[in-house]
Amino acid sequence: MARKFLYLVALVIVVVVGARLALSFYPEALTRMAMEPSVKFEAQPALKANAYNDPAMWFARPGMASPNPVKWQPDGMLPDAAQYNVAVFFVHPTSYLKNTHWNALISDPQSRQIGEITVRANASVFANAAEVWAPRYRQATIGAFVSDQPAALQALDLAYADVAEAFDAFVAAQPPGRGIVLAGHSQGSYIVKRLLAEKIKRTPLAQRIVAAYVIGWVVDVQRDLPAMGLPACAAAAQIGCVVSFLSFSDDADPATMRHAYERLANPAGMAMPIPPQILCSNPLTGGIGGSAPAAANLGGIVPDLKMEHAKVTPGLVGATCNTDGTLRIGSGPDMGPFVLPGGNYHVYDYALYWTNLKRDFGQRAAAWQTAH
Repeated sequence: MARKFLYLVALVIVVVVGARLALSFYPEALTRMAMEPSVKFEAQPALKANAYNDPAMWFARPGMASPNPVKWQPDGMLPDAAQYNVAVFFVHPTSYLKNTHWNALISDPQSRQIGEITVRANASVFANAAEVWAPRYRQATIGAFVSDQPAALQALDLAYADVAEAFDAFVAAQPPGRGIVLAGHSQGSYIVKRLLAEKIKRTPLAQRIVAAYVIGWVVDVQRDLPAMGLPACAAAAQIGCVVSFLSFSDDADPATMRHAYERLANPAGMAMPIPPQILCSNPLTGGIGGSAPAAANLGGIVPDLKMEHAKVTPGLVGATCNTDGTLRIGSGPDMGPFVLPGGNYHVYDYALYWTNLKRDFGQRAAAWQTAH
């Protein structure tokens, strides 16, 4: 039964997530018809006080009774002994793929299942942290990212409110002075950007930020970095900085991702006076921009169809920051059926560079420990 369910999950991802950025190939109106909810926004009640004291509200946190998905390892790889006295707060990407509501219910089984898969594949690069926390939240539906309706922003506000409450619980559980990493992917990175701007900038917490991994969502160098109060990571082992990139094959058109960013960054619909200058962190060098060959890739991970196992593949892809700010990976490897139309490797941003991101985190965490 469990296997049948996972195959169903895979099918849903192919059919629904595959349409996520299909604006490059199909009229926007048709994409919205398939993905945008036709119902009004439903204002869900606030979570009960101290909701995130309940372990059931987390995919991962210390003291879990069930297996911790962050401890997942690719086939044949043994956990290394390194441990860093920093704590990671990870916000998972969009796993709610339905168009029947603007926000997922915490109890939605499909969203929870896909969410756990993404935590396992992505947050596992931070497994050597002293603690990794990854909250469940009433995230916005995938259709919110292609919608011009006010409901889209309302849905994202609701998602942010849940994660902000989870972040408060995470911070309260940390000993004074411990370094903190914020990380996310896609919708999770959209929320991490807002956490940095609204809950960390100009507060004592800002001095405790080891790094922020804002991967799979646009970070505008001119607008977003000042709002978040952190610079881009210009070198490996730099601390207190931001890592961000968007993975595309060489011939892909990233217009849809840029449009989604502009739609949410400027909901009034007016033309942005300055096009976004997209931050492109190079995951193979730890710096900004530039190019690195596939030989510098210590190992991407290629998952199986059920997303349960993955094989480490050294030299999987190189990394070249394009003039448009996107990260180009060559012609693109065969990662399975979840590559988005037009050579968009969004789903695999972490997977393509899994081992290098694990090393990147270790270098920054070690540098934090040395400095403190």
